[in-house]
Amino acid sequence: MIRSMTGFASEEYSHESLSVTCDIKTINHRFLDVSIRSHELPNDVDVFIRELVAKKIKRGSIDIRFKIVQPKNTSYEFNIKSFNNLLAIIDANKNFNSKDLSFGDVKDVPGIINTHNHSQISPTILKNVFKAALSKLITTKNNEGMKMQKIFESKIKKINKGNQLISKGSKAIIKRRNARLRSKINEHISNINEERLEQEISLLLLKHDVAEEQERISIHLNALNKELNLKNSRGKKIDFILQELFRETSTLSVKLDDPAHKSRALDMKLLVEEMREQAQNVE
Repeated sequence: MIRSMTGFASEEYSHESLSVTCDIKTINHRFLDVSIRSHELPNDVDVFIRELVAKKIKRGSIDIRFKIVQPKNTSYEFNIKSFNNLLAIIDANKNFNSKDLSFGDVKDVPGIINTHNHSQISPTILKNVFKAALSKLITTKNNEGMKMQKIFESKIKKINKGNQLISKGSKAIIKRRNARLRSKINEHISNINEERLEQEISLLLLKHDVAEEQERISIHLNALNKELNLKNSRGKKIDFILQELFRETSTLSVKLDDPAHKSRALDMKLLVEEMREQAQNVE
């Protein structure tokens, strides 16, 4: 089963005045690239997230954002030592008198009043919120992958059908081409060696023989079907198979000169090209 590289999921936790939201967005990327946007995550939570993503997702650009709203638990400390140092500096200056100072004059002086924020969210809550969001994301990616798989299977059937129709008509086309070549040669050349004639006609017919290309197309289609039906399909492997399939259908369309068969081969090539574009989104 294939899985899409693109997806989005969100999970929210709230309790009293605490709120945690985790959004995960994934887009196409050749490798696994994880970006976590939050300045409030403890280091162990950051490590946990990266390790879990690496276990669950093979490749793609993963953008993870946390929004945390929590109650403020703030305490203040009056630094008497710094305050006395400030008074000494003021009294040393004859132009000022420390007795004229008010609280409003000194409260914003750095070091006089220290602020301490004691708020700290539980790492367990952050991990659980992320796990729930990741689970939703994978479900979304799997559902999108199922839709893509149906599209792939439909296109594979069409390519197979086109290949079979070309095979059925090839023998009759070869016979007609053989007879046509003999007729044209006999019109212009007399007393030709029959053995030499057979050789020349065989060489000409060989240029339009597509049996090998058709056989390789069948092999690649079978390999593609097999990869699509694995428990964990690999996007890179699918892309490689489609490259080979594109090469064979291109050669097929060039070698065929019968208008109907050439049109079928071009349709097959177009279907492969469409699958190659879609494969860029397979994880």
